[in-house]
Amino acid sequence: MKRIKSVKDLNKIKEKTTVSSHVVPGSLNDDPVIVKVAMATCGIASGAKDTYDYFVEELKRRNVNAIVCQTGCMSYCYAEPTVEVTMPGEEPVVFGYVNTAKVQEIIDRYIIGHELVDGIIPASYKTV
Repeated sequence: MKRIKSVKDLNKIKEKTTVSSHVVPGSLNDDPVIVKVAMATCGIASGAKDTYDYFVEELKRRNVNAIVCQTGCMSYCYAEPTVEVTMPGEEPVVFGYVNTAKVQEIIDRYIIGHELVDGIIPASYKTV
């Protein structure tokens, strides 16, 4: 690893490691739905990249106002890929074992239909 000698060097590292996110413009409401996909090594190994990409595609296709971003470990390695969804004005909900079929159900029933779906991980934290 190259030695950091200045703030400029540190900023270069920051630019390379900044978490990516996608803003999906839509018309669901003024405040966006926030979707965080856990993309630590265990999540990536379990297919979180496909889950992330599918959320971006589907929310855009359905014209849902959302921000989809990556996050680190949520400490639910047994249930990867895990996803935290925060509806405007509501507490976040974490879903486990989220594959593309589960993404469809989360969007259809939870985000659009405002109905709880199976796969919620009971949590004692506020947010990732």
